[in-house]
Amino acid sequence: MQAFTYYIQEPRAIGKSFLYHFGNLFSDSLYLKLMYYFQTGKRLHLKHPITFNEKLQWLKLYDRKPEYSTMVDKYAVKDYVADIIGQEYVIPTLGIWNSPEEIVWDDLPRQFVLKTTIGGGGKGVIICHNKAKLDRNDVVKRLGKAMKQDAYKRFKEWPYKDVQPRVIAEVFLSDPESGEGGIKDYKFFCFNGKPLYCGVYSNRWDEMRADFFDMEWSHLPFTRKKVPFAENLPIKPQTFETMRLLAAKLAKGHPHLRVDFYEVNSRVYFGELTFFTASGFGLFSPDEWDEIWGSHISI
Repeated sequence: MQAFTYYIQEPRAIGKSFLYHFGNLFSDSLYLKLMYYFQTGKRLHLKHPITFNEKLQWLKLYDRKPEYSTMVDKYAVKDYVADIIGQEYVIPTLGIWNSPEEIVWDDLPRQFVLKTTIGGGGKGVIICHNKAKLDRNDVVKRLGKAMKQDAYKRFKEWPYKDVQPRVIAEVFLSDPESGEGGIKDYKFFCFNGKPLYCGVYSNRWDEMRADFFDMEWSHLPFTRKKVPFAENLPIKPQTFETMRLLAAKLAKGHPHLRVDFYEVNSRVYFGELTFFTASGFGLFSPDEWDEIWGSHISI
């Protein structure tokens, strides 16, 4: 009954569910046109894309390079990044396994982070504050479910097509100033190799907040996907200029790339590289910012 009520209230969800199960019947371009409507309620223009989200869909189809699979693989990207900006910015790896059932718990310290190599946002990340209190069976179940996600099949994110799903453990990073909401995530949105915007994501494991700034650290008047601003305006991080320069190095040669960093004890750590934020379905409010961001992508 609950599921029936949901589909009545969200009729486009029926279309999404259909595509998830029978999407192999459609070409990638038709699939994206349908999914774009079901996700956003808008028509997708692929011949002459204008907005940021439309251009991300275009890039899914027409900007496909073998190295992109390495760049989105949460394990393989570490060596890729180290070669460009240096090993000191890479979060140390504690272990890697082909399945969550293979995790060697005795080899892990009291605190650590587990994640899948194929990403998937918060669903594929486990933050362990105390191993003694960790429900290992639940973790194995959650990671196993996350590893079955297929970003190419569901959203046509081509770089993930050849990424091997695995589980990695990383060193736990903490920042007393961020409190229990976790360390802040600084996401640099780069266009043609140049960082133009920085999204600051805070309180990620409770009620996430997001604020966007330009490179002069002026707060921008928009939100995305109904994620509210932080209660207290984020202050400019001490390492902002370092992160900006590193982002430019990593984004060089790409029409659009998001480069994520963390700042911990005045040190910068690389987070991940993302080609398709929110898979190109993240709405802006006000809507005009979708077109403003889109104007920066040359295709």
